[in-house]
Amino acid sequence: MMSISGKVALVTGAAQGIGKAIALRLARDGADIALVDLNQEKLDLAAAEVRALGRKAITFIADVSQLDQVTEAVAFAEKALGGFDIIVNNAGISQVAPLLDVTPAEVDRIMRINVQGTLWGIQAAAKTFKARKQKGKIINACSIAGHDGFALLGVYSSTKFAVRALTQAAAKELAADGITVNAYCPGVVGTDMWVEIDKRMAEVTGAALGATYKKYVEGIALGRAETPEDVAGLVSFLAGPDSDYMTGQAPLIDGGLVYR
Repeated sequence: MMSISGKVALVTGAAQGIGKAIALRLARDGADIALVDLNQEKLDLAAAEVRALGRKAITFIADVSQLDQVTEAVAFAEKALGGFDIIVNNAGISQVAPLLDVTPAEVDRIMRINVQGTLWGIQAAAKTFKARKQKGKIINACSIAGHDGFALLGVYSSTKFAVRALTQAAAKELAADGITVNAYCPGVVGTDMWVEIDKRMAEVTGAALGATYKKYVEGIALGRAETPEDVAGLVSFLAGPDSDYMTGQAPLIDGGLVYR
């Protein structure tokens, strides 16, 4: 079933991992896709996969921490694809460090990308929806760390709590315009981000490489690590009409790890 046939969706962080899986799933659901990231080569490969599914795909290089670049990406998507209906603010980075060791530069970088990047996406999308006098869907990347603060991931966790707060506030501010705002909260996903988290955890704690990842996966009730496609399935629901009566929510999709 092509639940969003004819719609236009923009996905940030779309060159690999969860973002790429989301772009491909929304294409399978019938949407044309604007893929936004910093790596042109990987973007081109992902766009080719979208086109192989019979959908239009465009790419745009943007740093989501920069409001002007996010605004330009949305405007380009609207013009090139003939509309604008859905934004997935997926781009983000992780950070592993004890709270007593984290530096101002490290805090500034992750806040700019994870928090400001989400806010700029909300702004750019909502202003475009309003200008077009239409409803729209804003979908933000949260995390299990947006529901539970994790040791050695404290600043990262704080950014995801902030994303959840922005999601709730934006949902309240934009509801009258027919714009829904929701988030998705993955757990331990087998991507390059978790490879880096595991590596940094090993450096900080002295654990063997792979030990932190293994420990978290063993705590998942469903008995396996999450895949990017697992996350994309939830985003598909949030992007489609079945979620029209849902806003301000940040559901967990983690296989049974954090319970709220």
